Amino acid sequence: MKQFDIPTYYRSSFIGSIKEARKISDPRKKDFTPTLLDFGPVQFYIARHFGFCYGVENAIEIAYKAVEENPGKRILLLSQMIHNPIVNADLQSKGIDFIMDTEGNHFIEWDDLKSDDIVIIPAFGTTLEIEQLLKDKNIETQKYNTTCPFVNKVWKQSDKLGQDNYTVLIHGKHKHEETRATFSHSNASAPSIIIKDIVEARIIGDIILGKREASVFFERFEGMYSADFDIEKHLERVGVVNQTTMLASETQEIADYFKQVMLEKYGADNLKNHFADTRDTLCYATNDNQQATYGLLEADADLAIVVGGYNSSNTSHIVELCEAKLPTYFISSADEILDESRIQHFNYHHQELRNTENFLPKNNPTKVILTSGASCPDTMIDAVISKILTYFPESKSMESVLKEMLK
Repeated sequence: MKQFDIPTYYRSSFIGSIKEARKISDPRKKDFTPTLLDFGPVQFYIARHFGFCYGVENAIEIAYKAVEENPGKRILLLSQMIHNPIVNADLQSKGIDFIMDTEGNHFIEWDDLKSDDIVIIPAFGTTLEIEQLLKDKNIETQKYNTTCPFVNKVWKQSDKLGQDNYTVLIHGKHKHEETRATFSHSNASAPSIIIKDIVEARIIGDIILGKREASVFFERFEGMYSADFDIEKHLERVGVVNQTTMLASETQEIADYFKQVMLEKYGADNLKNHFADTRDTLCYATNDNQQATYGLLEADADLAIVVGGYNSSNTSHIVELCEAKLPTYFISSADEILDESRIQHFNYHHQELRNTENFLPKNNPTKVILTSGASCPDTMIDAVISKILTYFPESKSMESVLKEMLK
């Protein structure tokens, strides 16, 4: 796989050595068991896969190249490069300004853009409408377009579905930048609907089977379907694609559900005329990270710490998987570990910060599951380990534990 030129302060010799050792011992990525780092009084179970993925490193490389190649020019990002506050703050410190926030609220109005501005398209991609707007202003966008290749893959699959007269069902969060971009691209060639979860999928399935009135669709999915959507015509042939950071198991569940709906309505002989198999739109990195999380959860641990941006979709799903089994703390950096008994963490379901006392149990050893989202630098995992080790003064050093592991 390509090696990207990203700032060295995002890379970790400690975590990097662990990842490299796992890659050598498991080149085909068949082993999702965690790596055990035994410091004596505290042990860490590190996920087989976590941290920066191909798309994120590609985006970071292009963004820093834009700064290097354009001294004196105004450099703008459509919105956050990736959903990590540390990376975004670093880009801003280099002189990059954001046009919008993640909700689409403007810091810089479109009318203020000039043809010689450098505009970077983030890893999530952008809508066709924004692409056209920039084109109309004679702003070049391809050179610094950091759209993830796996997002592009979803768009191509959506276009193919449209050419084959299928309606595209997008499994995603309708306010997320990637989902908005995917809907825009999909909508150009096919009737499209955004579906958040299996609950919403079942509503549409009931409408297909005549178990619910069509009016329910227009009420429940307002703002999430194509203009001039025709219930009778556009729900006869469907295919499912996804926002690449959703839970792979949920996307598969939704696809399997619609397959069964079409089987029930049209029969096995006609299934291919009404349901398109599109499972290959799942992002490999999201899938690997989620499979590694399932592997992590086989460990007999006391708690889990997940590091990443609070608005990171892929990180939030890792949190959901972990919290189903054990106490889980979602933090954006080691700074939120306030001391050996207090941690500030994010409750994703209620969208609020919380403080928890006595988060580290007094077990001997204390066992901690540790992982991160795809937009989190490895150095942030280093910092969490280092911080927690200060509360266990009898611990072995990171150097000695790494040396033991690499024997």
